[in-house]
Amino acid sequence: MKWERLISEHRWAEAQKPRHEVIAAEIEKIIRGGEIPPGEKLPTHRDLARRIGVTTGIISRAYALLVKRGLLSARVGDGSYVRELERVGEGEDGGDPLPGMIDLSHNVAVSTDEIAAMQATLAQLAQDPQGMLRTVQYQSESGSWRHREAAGHWFSRFGLSSDPNRVMITHGAQHGLACVLRALVHPGDTILAEALTYPGLMAVAREMRIQVMGLEMDEQGIVPDALRRAVGMYHAKVLFCSPTLHNPTTSTMGWMRRDEIASVALECKLVVIEDVVHAAMSREPLPALSTALPSNSFVLSSFSKVLAPGLRVGYVHAAPTWFPKVAHSMRADCWMAAPLLPEVVTRWLEQGEIDRLIGLQRKAIEARLELLRQRLDGLHYRSSPDLPFVWLPLPEPWSTAQFSAVLRESGVQVRIADHFAAGRSQPAHAVRISVNAVTSEEQLAHALDVVAATVRRQHGIQPTDDSA
Repeated sequence: MKWERLISEHRWAEAQKPRHEVIAAEIEKIIRGGEIPPGEKLPTHRDLARRIGVTTGIISRAYALLVKRGLLSARVGDGSYVRELERVGEGEDGGDPLPGMIDLSHNVAVSTDEIAAMQATLAQLAQDPQGMLRTVQYQSESGSWRHREAAGHWFSRFGLSSDPNRVMITHGAQHGLACVLRALVHPGDTILAEALTYPGLMAVAREMRIQVMGLEMDEQGIVPDALRRAVGMYHAKVLFCSPTLHNPTTSTMGWMRRDEIASVALECKLVVIEDVVHAAMSREPLPALSTALPSNSFVLSSFSKVLAPGLRVGYVHAAPTWFPKVAHSMRADCWMAAPLLPEVVTRWLEQGEIDRLIGLQRKAIEARLELLRQRLDGLHYRSSPDLPFVWLPLPEPWSTAQFSAVLRESGVQVRIADHFAAGRSQPAHAVRISVNAVTSEEQLAHALDVVAATVRRQHGIQPTDDSA
């Protein structure tokens, strides 16, 4: 009935816009109206074209527009499927949680100690006229030398050079990623990433009109042979990856795997963009993959996931020869990163406050993960003691769309695999469960009980005393 209405409500010859835009707009209304549930397969291009009375090419362009808007997922050789609406328009970690939901979807800092630290640092700055003056003056595109020195010291924990000449200050990792990509790729280019990747990458890719192709993963991350094949198939020159504490799977590449990926990158002349945002939570992070690629890599870091979402301070680490191009992108965006927040973070780094605050985050995460272990006892999931989320593969016959819908009916919101799916990758039947956005442990316990009961009810597992 929905497709018949689409035909009857429009006379294509009288449309004021291109036909594919009109068709895409009408299909979007149908999806947002809930008539096509998440996970449902749309008619083939040929079939819908025949029903409506237009060419197959028009339907192909309409579907492509809906993919770009994040409403459809195109799976090569399989068809086009409706995505969860929660994915639409989302950047780093999604928009606001749905009203009335217990939020297990967002990955945000747990502790509130940063507020007191911020108040103390701003009070110090208020008593330092010269320091305050520096925060309201122009800086170079790369940031002030002192801020870059502190950033270089920060990067040394990942085995990277602390040379300030290799560092640029940005408004968070997302901003750094956008600046780097604009320096490396052009519309129509293809970049490679893990099959499950940082959603912010997909947002930038859509804006820049570049393709992102997902790579096969195992328990350590990218499979080296899959990377080599993809380079040959797509002629890609850029790889984006998160080798340590990967979001959402929690995986970390071992030494040997890092050497293998670096070898493929060197062999194929790939430029690697490495995300170490979550790696900062690791007590003893492995050296960055980029340590083996000092001239052909960029490393992105920030503090939004380890301290506070509103602390929009990011760092880019790269060979100095790359910075003129990245600086050009920075100038086009905002001329420079505003110096006030980098000054706060620099003082925290100089005073050792960063390590203290991250330590408090770890304690809060540890307590909530212990509660999760109790409530999800007996279920198979992947986790790391340094991350505030776990990766829960769903047993058959659950699909992510069905599972998410049932949880929402019970007042619980999780993040589905589709949110992280790169390009044409077919998302796994899995969800990410975050423990740090919930305001109280009582709410968290209740929400985890709902998750556990939902999985067990469908899978025939009897609830334990802890999860009843």
